[in-house]
Amino acid sequence: MAQVAKAAPDGYTILMALSSYSVLPEADLLLGRQQMYAYNALRPIARITADPTVLAVRADAPWKTVKDFVEDARKRPGAINFGSSGNYGTMHVPMEILKQVANVRMTHIPYTGAGPAVVALLGGQVDAVASGPATVLQQVKAGKLRVLAHWGTARLETMPDVPSLKQSGYNAEYAQWSGVFVPANTPEPVVQRLRAAARAAANDPKVRDVIMNAGSPVLYQDTPDFEKYVQSDVQRMHDIVKKIGKVE
Repeated sequence: MAQVAKAAPDGYTILMALSSYSVLPEADLLLGRQQMYAYNALRPIARITADPTVLAVRADAPWKTVKDFVEDARKRPGAINFGSSGNYGTMHVPMEILKQVANVRMTHIPYTGAGPAVVALLGGQVDAVASGPATVLQQVKAGKLRVLAHWGTARLETMPDVPSLKQSGYNAEYAQWSGVFVPANTPEPVVQRLRAAARAAANDPKVRDVIMNAGSPVLYQDTPDFEKYVQSDVQRMHDIVKKIGKVE
């Protein structure tokens, strides 16, 4: 993200960002670091996906529902731990949201990526992860992991029987989105060409099938809608990062 923000605005350096885009500059400020990039240094082009995060535990875990999980966390403050891809990342933030709305304490263990966090869950080093559905779907199908709930607002196509946190009584919502960005001063003709290319790709049946087979439905947004979505997400994450506080 920092590299693209500083790149020549000629259309040849393009960013596919994840939802951590909305968090990292706020985390930098909170930690007293120089921001790696400013929001106004990047221009949104199109959203491609927006996966509701899922709460996954091992299949042999004692919790059958998210209510079981939360009630246990309430009885044993800090005893349940969860892995993530790193501080303020897309696996850390949703768990902090759940902790806030459920008023529970859990221990955060950051790893160097989503893969190592899921491996740690499978190996018993952590009790839970918040992850995009695609990351854990095969392990769920193999009977090694169980998904208790998701942070979305609608039924998941890949996990139709899993309830949302809101349906379970917890007002928590979060999506791991992916979207295309370019340096802010990219000329308008270039922006329009990339916008058309993103639209064509998102509507291509072959592209949609590949993304769906990986576990993520295409939830395309064109530039005007994606700009509004990003602005809203940035504001929401600003407030959430402040509530999380300083994490070294």
